[in-house]
Order: sequence, then C-alpha cells, then structure tokens
Amino acid sequence: MLYTRTGDKGESSLYNGERRVKTDRIFEALGAVDELNSAIGIAHHYCKKSANGLDEHLIEIQCNLQDIGSNIATPRNDASETQLRNTAFDDGHIEKLEGWIDTLDSKLPPLRNFILPSGGESSIFLHQARSICRRAERTTIPVVEANDADESVLKYLNRLSDYLFAAARSAAKHEGLEENVYKKAKSGREASIQTRAL
Repeated sequence: MLYTRTGDKGESSLYNGERRVKTDRIFEALGAVDELNSAIGIAHHYCKKSANGLDEHLIEIQCNLQDIGSNIATPRNDASETQLRNTAFDDGHIEKLEGWIDTLDSKLPPLRNFILPSGGESSIFLHQARSICRRAERTTIPVVEANDADESVLKYLNRLSDYLFAAARSAAKHEGLEENVYKKAKSGREASIQTRAL
C-alpha cells in the first residue's frame, strides 16, 4: 500500500532508522529540495519543448537532487559506514555545474541591470526554480552546520542557483525573447517596464 499510517502522529523515519518530528530541520531541508526537484521538472518540460539544449542538464540535476535528499536524510553523526558510503555526495558534481555555468555565460551578453523573471516559459520556470533553490540552500545550512549532511551538498545548491540563472537567460536568448529589466518606479506613477533583447 502507498500509505503506512506511521506518520499520522507527525513523525517520520530517516535513512538510518531514526524517527524525528516532521518539523525537524532535516525534513524542512528535504521538503525544499523536493519542491526544487518538482520545479525543475516543470522547467525541463518547457526546455525540451523549445529544444534549447538544457533538458539533459536538468535531468542530471534532478538525479543529483535525489542523491542530495539521501545525504540529508542520513545524519552523518549517527549512520553506519555503509550508509555514509551509499549516501556520500561527490564534489565532482559541483565542478561539472561550474563548467556548464561557464559555457552558458560565455555565450550571453554582459549583465548590466537587474532583470525580472521573464523571457518566455522556459526562462520563467527556470527563474522560479532558482528562487526555490535559494530557499533549499537556506534550509540546508543548519543541517550542514549540525554535521547532519555533507558540506558538498550545500556547495552544490549554492552553485545550482547560479546555473539556473544562467540557464534562464540562455533559454530566453534561444527563443529570441526579451528579458524585462528592473526600473525603480517613481512615486505616484506607474512603473515602466524596459525590455532588452538577448
């Protein structure tokens, strides 16, 4: 059966068998990472639809987020050697992200203004995933500080938000769509929206 009733009293189990309340910092982080994965799933749909070349990256990132969830769900201070080995998160994933960021950024015009989430469906959903990624990073900080998760997990989430920003801009450029540029609204007047083609 899909349901187990074991969480009806507000607790759930971690990979090491420990039970904690669902409001524990670990489950907060797990929930944010799970939400991020879902948001990237939506972005993947639109990126594949537009054939912008980002869909394979996003699938790999989703798989990495599953591994990050396993790492977070296995408190490093109270896990067996086998559990630690099975849920370790390799720094190599961070280096790969950095390579993708550098490649995308090298093909984009320099950023001289704040931009608003815009630039078409692929771009907008990538921006949304970026903002969720920032929250996932924030909720993971106390988990890493308590030595319940590896520092590499936190580094990956930090780098991932940069990737998603570059990917959003790349998606807008691929579709030939403009980004909306932030412009401070003057008091008593409607804000004017500036656009810039990539």
